[in-house]
Amino acid sequence: MSDLSGIVKAYDIRGVVGEQIDAELVRAFGSAFALLIKPDSPSVVIGHDMRDSSPELAAAFAEGVTSQGLDVVSIGLASTDQLYFASGSLGMPGAMFTASHNPAKYNGIKLCRAGAAPVGQDSGLSEIRESVEQGVPAFEGAPGRITERDVLTDYAAHLRGLVDLSGSRPLKVVVDAGNGMGGHTVPTVFGELPASVEGGPRKALPIEIVPMYFELDGNFPNHEANPLDPANIVDLQAKVRESGADCGLAFDGDADRCFVVDERGEPVSPSAVTALVAVRELAKSPGSTVIHNLITSHAVPEIIAENGGKAVRTRVGHSFIKEKMAETDAIFGGEHSAHYYFRDFWRADTGMLAALHVLAALGEQDGTLSELTARYQRYAASGEINSTVDDQVARQLAVKDAYAARQGVRIDELDGLTVELPSGGWFNLRPSNTEPLLRLNVEAADADAVRALADEVLAIVRH
Repeated sequence: MSDLSGIVKAYDIRGVVGEQIDAELVRAFGSAFALLIKPDSPSVVIGHDMRDSSPELAAAFAEGVTSQGLDVVSIGLASTDQLYFASGSLGMPGAMFTASHNPAKYNGIKLCRAGAAPVGQDSGLSEIRESVEQGVPAFEGAPGRITERDVLTDYAAHLRGLVDLSGSRPLKVVVDAGNGMGGHTVPTVFGELPASVEGGPRKALPIEIVPMYFELDGNFPNHEANPLDPANIVDLQAKVRESGADCGLAFDGDADRCFVVDERGEPVSPSAVTALVAVRELAKSPGSTVIHNLITSHAVPEIIAENGGKAVRTRVGHSFIKEKMAETDAIFGGEHSAHYYFRDFWRADTGMLAALHVLAALGEQDGTLSELTARYQRYAASGEINSTVDDQVARQLAVKDAYAARQGVRIDELDGLTVELPSGGWFNLRPSNTEPLLRLNVEAADADAVRALADEVLAIVRH
């Protein structure tokens, strides 16, 4: 088969359906994945999102897996963190069919080993690609079997067992599912749970959900399911203000990321959510380690230390976070992109669990969410500013040279270029892995200082 480097990315497989990805290719990927994990596992669990192409592609992948003699457990429609739950609780490698927040014409596969351990380029994805390109050897034995299993209520019960909301004051919460998988998971997670699940029967949470765009639709008719783009939370912000809600939640397409807005409709930064959840997790496990990527606010490590925890800084990307969590036995990890990772959830990311923590913190006291999170939002930040450049290395070096000669400046290159100034302001400039872009993030004491520092750096980058 031809070169697959265009669709096999750092952490997943992704491409345009019908042009780059079809059932035949996906069948080969299923076969190659089975070959990779066969020494460790006799079964694979498979889930898929609501995209039109997902059921057919998931079925083709299952055929590939069973052709190698392995069994398949199909959980059907699922959020990505629901698939991680299945992989963790059933002890099986998994495959999730989703292209997350990408447009409707895309689809993809996220793979994990048993216990939701990520499969990336360095942990099996390059071997899978090679195997498919060269042709996967046929298996002469009997094919495996496919069984179906619904894990949604078990997933909901597991999350509810990790965050106690039973004593919460009544809350009104607007949830924008963006026509993605949040529309599938939220009603069950917040609803009444049956006696058959872990922890026994439970009443519905004391939370009134105001649903937005819960209809599953892979064409995303209302807005792109990417809440990090401010344009995609405008409807949520308006609905929160108009309905007098306590807060709003926005999920991305596969519902593994969750974005929060307060009672005024103002965004709560993922750094503030990271700090809030870290404080709650440290209260349960005093003195533990919390991981944060280097783009999160400096408030995050400060607050972790103030609450008796140990903050460990990593590169951007879930494989680095999960690796460092395993190495340090960290209880929690957060990224600026609204990915939140929990030791109690097999170190996998789950926006739903982070959302439950935010609601629990809000419901335990009488103040508003803006009052609660003010203590975690200590500095002003630019957000990510992208610049198209001809030569990423040369422009980054020009910035480094410009600041290296200055008195009291600290520079590190853990991930791109991070420059800390004596004023307390800092910035990170790092290249995109997939496009000719440099990504700039700036933080400083106030908005004026952020603007001045960003302008100074961009003048060099865009010279």
